[in-house]
Amino acid sequence: MKPVFSVIIPCYNEEEVLQATYSRLDAAMRSLSAPYELIFINDGSRDRTGGMLAALAREHAEVRALHFTRNFGHQIAVTAGLDAATGDAIVIIDADLQDPPEVIPEMAAKWREGYDVVYGKRARREGESAFKKLTAWGFYRVLKGMVGFPIPADAGDFRLISRRAADAVRAMPEHNRFLRGMFAWVGFRQTEVLFQRDRRLAGETKYPLRKMVKLALDGILSFSLKPLSWITGLGVVLTGIGTLWLLVLLILWVAGRGGGGNAALAGLSLLLAGLLILCLGIVGAYLARVYDEVKRRPLYLIAERHGYGEADEPRVNSEHSSEI
Repeated sequence: MKPVFSVIIPCYNEEEVLQATYSRLDAAMRSLSAPYELIFINDGSRDRTGGMLAALAREHAEVRALHFTRNFGHQIAVTAGLDAATGDAIVIIDADLQDPPEVIPEMAAKWREGYDVVYGKRARREGESAFKKLTAWGFYRVLKGMVGFPIPADAGDFRLISRRAADAVRAMPEHNRFLRGMFAWVGFRQTEVLFQRDRRLAGETKYPLRKMVKLALDGILSFSLKPLSWITGLGVVLTGIGTLWLLVLLILWVAGRGGGGNAALAGLSLLLAGLLILCLGIVGAYLARVYDEVKRRPLYLIAERHGYGEADEPRVNSEHSSEI
């Protein structure tokens, strides 16, 4: 029977929470009284996650498991889930249970009202440091001012989306993916569901500062060209300042008071060189993304799959993937 709901659960080293994740998701989905599938994406886990997912797929008909050949990253794992999902409504939720599965029925009710994207908005964030809360708050406000369409603040990847919204995002082939921005970009009717984000049930975060910075850069560079316009403006300002400074140094030299001019000029040159390198780095970041796209490599590779019968192939044969 074709599922009405598909749930995408990216997993990376989640052996400590996996059984609890399945149990709570299964209970939440059963309350909807509609056929469903649970699609677990094993993103190159190094613990027992792969074996546990294979066992779940053997024991439960609604469980699917796709295993990457290596770790491709959270956003790519969600993309693989979108490619494989067959439901009319698709839920994206992490395996760590910080986003409570019990919110899914409320999201489903909004979908039945006609909304295409129902995103979870964090009313409270338990178990997160003040630094992470502050940087997350600042990032969403900065991003809002840089893009030409609204991206919901304080909302992660936890959401329910309609089939047509999912297919619209699947048609976007870029490699450096910022999915919450992509779902905002496609438009359609969108609404929020407030929830309290819990602490991780067990284990450690899979998004340390380094990955959070990369995700933030992907969000900015994928949806805004303002950094490039800022470089142009900075160049104009620095050219003006440099010209004025040289005139001042010339006047001081003519007046016989230019003894410190060489040191000042050296300091100014060092400052301008640093700014120039920074500007080149920003331009290079955009060029690197162009380079990633023109190589046309698949976004991910599938090594194994479980829970799919011979006549029930997963939807992973898109241009995003290859199966090994």
